[in-house]
Amino acid sequence: MSTAGKPGVCGTTLEEDTEQAYENVLAEIQSFELPIEATLRSVYDDQPNAHKKFMEKLDACIRNHDKEIEKMCNFHHQGFVDAITELLKVRADAEKLKVQVTDTNRRFQDAGKEVIIQTEDIIRCRIQQRNITTVVEKLQLCLPVLEMYSKLKEQMSMKRYYSALKTMEQLENVYFPRVSQYRFCQLMMETLPKLREDIKDISMSDLKDFLESIRKHSDKIGEAAMKQAQQQKSFSVALQKQNNMRFGKNMHVNNDRILEEKSDVIPKHALEEEAENDEEVLTVQDLVDFSPVYRCLHIYSALGDEETFENYYRKQRKKQARLVLQPQSSVHETVDGYRRYFTQIVGFFVVEDHILHVTQGLVTRVYTEELWNMALSKIIAVLRAHSSYCTDPDLVLELKNLIVIFADTLQGYGFPVNRLFDLLFEIRDQYNETLLKKWAGIFRDIFEEDNYSPIPIGSEEEYKVVISRFPFQDPDLEKQSFPKKFPMSQSVPLIYIQVKEFIYASLKFSESLHRSSTEIDDMLRKSTNLLLTRILSSCLLNLIKKPHIGLTELVQIIINTTHLEQACKYLEDFITNITNISQETVHTTRLYGLSTFKDARHAAEGEIYTKLNQKIDEFVQLADYDWTMAESDGRASGYLMDLINFLRSIFQVFTHLPGKVAQTACMSACQHLSTSLMQMLLDSELKQISMGAVQQFNLDVIQCELFASSEPVPGFQGDTLQLAFIDLRQLLDLFMVWDWSTYLADYGQPASKYLRVNPHAALTLLEKMKDTSKKNNIFAQFRKNDRDRQKLIETVVRQLRGLVTGMSQHT
Repeated sequence: MSTAGKPGVCGTTLEEDTEQAYENVLAEIQSFELPIEATLRSVYDDQPNAHKKFMEKLDACIRNHDKEIEKMCNFHHQGFVDAITELLKVRADAEKLKVQVTDTNRRFQDAGKEVIIQTEDIIRCRIQQRNITTVVEKLQLCLPVLEMYSKLKEQMSMKRYYSALKTMEQLENVYFPRVSQYRFCQLMMETLPKLREDIKDISMSDLKDFLESIRKHSDKIGEAAMKQAQQQKSFSVALQKQNNMRFGKNMHVNNDRILEEKSDVIPKHALEEEAENDEEVLTVQDLVDFSPVYRCLHIYSALGDEETFENYYRKQRKKQARLVLQPQSSVHETVDGYRRYFTQIVGFFVVEDHILHVTQGLVTRVYTEELWNMALSKIIAVLRAHSSYCTDPDLVLELKNLIVIFADTLQGYGFPVNRLFDLLFEIRDQYNETLLKKWAGIFRDIFEEDNYSPIPIGSEEEYKVVISRFPFQDPDLEKQSFPKKFPMSQSVPLIYIQVKEFIYASLKFSESLHRSSTEIDDMLRKSTNLLLTRILSSCLLNLIKKPHIGLTELVQIIINTTHLEQACKYLEDFITNITNISQETVHTTRLYGLSTFKDARHAAEGEIYTKLNQKIDEFVQLADYDWTMAESDGRASGYLMDLINFLRSIFQVFTHLPGKVAQTACMSACQHLSTSLMQMLLDSELKQISMGAVQQFNLDVIQCELFASSEPVPGFQGDTLQLAFIDLRQLLDLFMVWDWSTYLADYGQPASKYLRVNPHAALTLLEKMKDTSKKNNIFAQFRKNDRDRQKLIETVVRQLRGLVTGMSQHT
């Protein structure tokens, strides 16, 4: 709602009141008597449009003032012009008057004070000349002293202590004697001893800080030095490889690549990068500020106390050496632990070598050699003790690499390291032991996972894969069509590959040991022999003895060991191609694979015989004879027929074995079966046997003889296999035909019909059949028909007992 035209206070309108208020504000602003802030705030706080109206009012006021100023200027302009004209007219007269006044003043001054001025000037000049002469003389004596002392203070503040000591010497010897009569000189002279002590304390404090710092940063210094040595060595190896590859050749062993030539040599930019890396490695001078040592040495030399400083430095460094050489208890647990241990030692001796070459006498070559020999003994003792805890071959190998870098680094600084390389040969034996343990587990896993079945091959690709992994040659197998089978099981190529991996792993330790190819060849062959004769042989023997390994598995194991034995010559070629040492060399060690696998085969063969006999025993235990039967069944016992069928199938598997092994197993089985049947017949717990039981038993023996004559394993001459049952056959024939007179008459004769019948066996069986009960039909018939026949049997029994007694006495 507009407020224009509304009545205000005292009958005036609101617009009129506002205009009056603005007039008052402008009057206040122009008067400068009141604070402008409050006045202006009242304008802005009154009404919403007050600011705009106020500005319009202010502009109107400014225009009014501008008009008034213009009017005033126009009004007074003519008078101003006239005044200027008058001033210009009197300027010349004023200048003349000024000249006259100045001249008159000068004449008065010259006339009145000339004599006084001249007199005062003479007196003042004489006094000044005398004082100046005296001051100059004294200052010429004191000023150089003060300048030198000021210089001394400046040098102390700038920590230039060695220069300060030289300045003190000049002050004492040259400058102080000239002004010794002055008190300030005495005060200066009294401060010099204290300054010298302060310098000694400060320099010694700096040295202690340096020693503390160098102890904390020894690992960084050593790490930089070892890295530099390693890069230099890598660069040299890269150059050597580049040169060697120009003349390298591809080497193969039975489709198994051993050393492969690369068609392109090492690029030039790779060598340049190696060189750049060498430049990027910081030196000890870049990492350490040796100025505290230099300053302290110079200061103590200047003070004539150099020996004290040298003794202190060497003593402290020896203490630090003992701390550095004392490893943490967990150093052997990780590679980083060994690395920190080595870098600290390297850092320590790199610093000492630098001190040796840049200082005169602070440390000597004799001192560093003694310190190194002491450190070397401690290092070897620590490594020998702690490395024995390492059971991981990878950790031992990394430890070896660290020792080599450690030795190469210190050798580059002139320290002898032959004892470290001798220690590496001890660690090499330990490394081989850890490798052997690792590979023992690998072999065990391979044997556990093997199915002990010939490797099936369904395609040419599968055939090539197996051939590439294992050196197998068989023209007959190559001619066969797919699918076909390799004679060995899956464990054979895996074992062969793992033996080669072991050789590679063993070779890794021999690298960088500065040994000849002959020595490396000898080490590889010896370690491989240990793997074959100790680990693989033990794993095979343990495998053979395991209960779950049956006859079929044992047969496959014998076949596997045969092929592994044949592959040993390829392993020898493999080592030869690695080391370039011919096998015809006089001192070349041969691989003992022949004896290793031969022993395993013998053990497997023995286990085959044992398990085969155990299986026969299991079948024999199933025998259930009715020893009192009146007549036989007319056919062989079921358990025996099952046993014979089992033996036939087993001997079919044995066709893959060497002929003598299969023949020996067959002969052993027949002999064991014959012995088992004999023991069953003569068992002490068996009290009586009927003639029907003997006849049944005879049928079973006949089946055994038929089995033996069927030639279950080829290669037997004549009736050699049947002779296994000859003892049993002659004993049964004796009872079946009841030909005791012939037996007793021919006993002991080479041409006796019953030569293989033992009197004790015959007596035992006869006593079991001699029974007065009616169950024994044959003896019942004797009693009915002829009682003399019974007396004859008793006579035979007595004679047999006599033979048995005679045999016992003879024995």
